[in-house]
Amino acid sequence: MGPVGRRGRATAAARGWRWPDLVTLGLLLSACELEAAIAFKPNILLIMADDLGIGDLGCYGNDTLRTPNIDRLAEEGVRLTQHLAAAPLCTPSRAAFLTGRHSFRSGMDATDGYRALQWNGGSGGLPENESTFARILQRQGYATGLIGKWHQGVNCESRTDHCHHPLRHGFDYFYGLPFTLVNDCDPARPPEVDAALRARLWHHTQLAALGVLTLALGKACGLVSAPWRAITGAAGLLLLGFGSWYASFGFVRRWNCIVMRNHDVVEQPMDLERAAGRLLREAVSYIERNKDGPFLLFLSLLHVHIPLVTAPEFLGKSPHGLYGDHVQEMDWLVGQILNALEESGVANATFTYFTSDHGGHLEARDGEGAQLGGWNGVYRGGKGMAGWEGGIRVPGIFRWPGVLPAGRVIHEPTSLMDVFPTVVQLGGGKVPQDRVIDGRSLLPLLQGAARRSEHEFLFHYCGASLHAARWHDTQNGRLWKVHYVTPRFHPPGAGACYGRGVCPCSGDGVTRHSPPLLFDLSTDPSEARPLSPDSEPLYHAVVARVGEAVEEHRGTLSPVTPQFSLTRILWKPWLQPCCGIFPFCSCRQDEDPGGT
Repeated sequence: MGPVGRRGRATAAARGWRWPDLVTLGLLLSACELEAAIAFKPNILLIMADDLGIGDLGCYGNDTLRTPNIDRLAEEGVRLTQHLAAAPLCTPSRAAFLTGRHSFRSGMDATDGYRALQWNGGSGGLPENESTFARILQRQGYATGLIGKWHQGVNCESRTDHCHHPLRHGFDYFYGLPFTLVNDCDPARPPEVDAALRARLWHHTQLAALGVLTLALGKACGLVSAPWRAITGAAGLLLLGFGSWYASFGFVRRWNCIVMRNHDVVEQPMDLERAAGRLLREAVSYIERNKDGPFLLFLSLLHVHIPLVTAPEFLGKSPHGLYGDHVQEMDWLVGQILNALEESGVANATFTYFTSDHGGHLEARDGEGAQLGGWNGVYRGGKGMAGWEGGIRVPGIFRWPGVLPAGRVIHEPTSLMDVFPTVVQLGGGKVPQDRVIDGRSLLPLLQGAARRSEHEFLFHYCGASLHAARWHDTQNGRLWKVHYVTPRFHPPGAGACYGRGVCPCSGDGVTRHSPPLLFDLSTDPSEARPLSPDSEPLYHAVVARVGEAVEEHRGTLSPVTPQFSLTRILWKPWLQPCCGIFPFCSCRQDEDPGGT
């Protein structure tokens, strides 16, 4: 320790203070400053990227992609290095983010193979009895807006009941996609939504058509004795089956790729090339309209989900092909939003957060095999994998000038679910006491009033299956990770499940480990070296302690209505959002001067 440090301790001792007393006083002063800042009810800007890999950003170690605006956020604020999604796919991860609860607690995770909502015309979605941070802040006088992707459902029983809609969950303004981006949104891309089922249905339809034609030909030639009534009936059933197939699958782009403003469909199908520019203008306009605050804006970006439709001025600008170009366009969009805060004079009064909903999509490839998904840095696995770090470790960047220290880096385990209690505390609300809340407020950690995360254990689910759990052993500073289930990569050793979209959660596509795999993330963040009783003396003690925590955690679970059941996932024509005359739904937004 240098002379200044020694002199400081000597002076404190002369005044009767002990060094731990000064540390405590400093923490109390920080807490008082934080409480004073919260009393002003800051604006809250939450920016969530889609499918972004943690290794895609310069502030997380990427030295080949340019992300200066997001990097600036990290320089001016606090960066988390162990920020974790509660699920490795869009719908469940966002449900947990909005509610501060594991998604299976609200039925928003897989029970039978479907792991995300498939249709705007399905009946599954975030239940009305769930409390989002938007609903709580709305009651505290905040203007609450969601711009971008929702993917939490729309309707329950009719086309206009909007039971799962953002406006029923605390947002007073919504502009964006009630669903998500899929390849089907781009006519030039191969189909994505239930592509395997679609292929099987088409195959069976062709076989049935061949059978009906054979019967008809046999009847006409006198080789078949079946009555014409039976043959025409079979033809009618075939026509009905084909019609249902065509309506639900042949119209995927028209049904799923739509834009809504509040309850109204304003573009069907969406103009994909203009979507990013329109979302940007909506976000800037929202900040300007509500600059007298307080406001909560959840900007749910379409970047960097496939299909990667990128503006011409960004094409060819990165060394990583179309995906890299798309990341750099996303960073530019973030920069425009930050500029809007500055121009509206609210940058210093705004708590800003940037993250991704889960890890990068390793299996995303174009027709020639080129990568269309992100890079997860040193972490193993990706989107769809709930145990391996690459599927769940995401960026976590917070900025609040004058309140949060600039340049702080925190290595404690945290969760996307922590944003719920953090935002509720910022807005002066109270976390619900009538349900299990899995998140913990990050404000003491961000401000420096706390040194440790409140998460001693975190549990990592793939659908309804617990794949892994981590233990932050503060006694010796080690971070243990226990894997009970891992996906079987395809082909073996590939590191992903190529040709399968994403890796499965259960069945033949996974390996169950007994005894479980154990890693020490504090020395092996890549999860490359599994420990054994021979290599790690604490192996049995760690596995046993984590097992006890898992059992305690399971005691908090209770049955709920599954929102991803087959009956709720299936497309229902009477629930399909539509502008114009159903089923010929069609509308276009006014042309924008100046293009995208």
